Amino acid sequence: MTAGRLARCAAVVATVLAALVPEVTAHQAAASPRVPGALRGLDVSGYDGNVDWSSVAAKGAAFAYVKATEGTGYTSSYFAQQYNGAADAGLVRGAYHFARPDVSGGREQADYFVDHGGTWVADGTTLPGALDIEYNPHGDTCYGLTPKAMVGWIAGFRDEYRARTGRAPVIYTTTGWWSSCTGGHAGFGATDPLWIANHTGQATPLPAGWSTYTVWQTAGAGDFPGDQDVFNGTRENLTAFALGDYTPPPPAPAWPLVQQGQSGRRVTTVQYLLNARGASLAVDGQFGAGTREAVVAFQTTQGLTADGIVGPRTWQALVATVRQGDTGPAVRALQEELNAHGASLTVDGRFGTGTRDALAAFQTAHDLTSDGIAGPDTWLVLVS
Repeated sequence: MTAGRLARCAAVVATVLAALVPEVTAHQAAASPRVPGALRGLDVSGYDGNVDWSSVAAKGAAFAYVKATEGTGYTSSYFAQQYNGAADAGLVRGAYHFARPDVSGGREQADYFVDHGGTWVADGTTLPGALDIEYNPHGDTCYGLTPKAMVGWIAGFRDEYRARTGRAPVIYTTTGWWSSCTGGHAGFGATDPLWIANHTGQATPLPAGWSTYTVWQTAGAGDFPGDQDVFNGTRENLTAFALGDYTPPPPAPAWPLVQQGQSGRRVTTVQYLLNARGASLAVDGQFGAGTREAVVAFQTTQGLTADGIVGPRTWQALVATVRQGDTGPAVRALQEELNAHGASLTVDGRFGTGTRDALAAFQTAHDLTSDGIAGPDTWLVLVS
């Protein structure tokens, strides 16, 4: 968003250049196209100037968030044109506040926000105000606060905004910033709707405490002025959210990124699947140099970008369809994943009736075709 846009862009560029992850970069480049079936919107600020809202509406935007304030000393001079213009064009719109925890307390900034355009009314066309809490464009990423102090600052803003308006604010953030600057605090998901910023082409992973999102900022540019967003629901859901009564569905499954330095179940699955494709890895759940080399070798044979990172395209090439009667490392991977989802299988690499029954039960629970065969759709839900 405006004050944070340069900081976010710099952080993304630095991360990409440092890690040299072509698979991620290519996926980021695909983030601007429309998310199929999504209810589209945008967020703007003084940086975007006067907005032609009739044109925005004609292109299909259903909602907008407009920057109102920052800290306790800045109000956007374009707020009235943008906020009122969006409403006049038929968009459901709300205001957002760019947090500056380094200049004053959370309660003070909530009051400033409400007093300068950030209030909420139950008219079905006004979204609850949003707190934009993210990378500091002026200095220390976490504004000089410890995770405990940051959590207290956000709670102060949330409590004061709710006391003033009757609604908890939406929280706009990134998963990386949240993890670093709140210590992965999980206490806001029960009260505050999430507006997740993720320009990689998928909304997940989400910050700690949230199992779903309400708004997803998908890109920094596109069909509309400002940043591009989607709402997790229908137009009727958007109206319900504006009125206050809406619980968004869980995000769609997405292939995770697995790379060097990570550990855990997904790494174990990758190692088993690589072994099923001819590698000879010790399956220890640790993504070290040996696992990276095996990923690179597999990617090379498949004509993929050989970056050593298991992203969507590598996953789709790596997973193997397995069924009753099969044996080997891919079956072990399946059994480990099923156990992680509540089964109690012996991980022996033999696809017998017990593995089939556990797989069919998992498929039924996740609205998949319950055929007892682990194909790409089932693997996607298992590892996402």
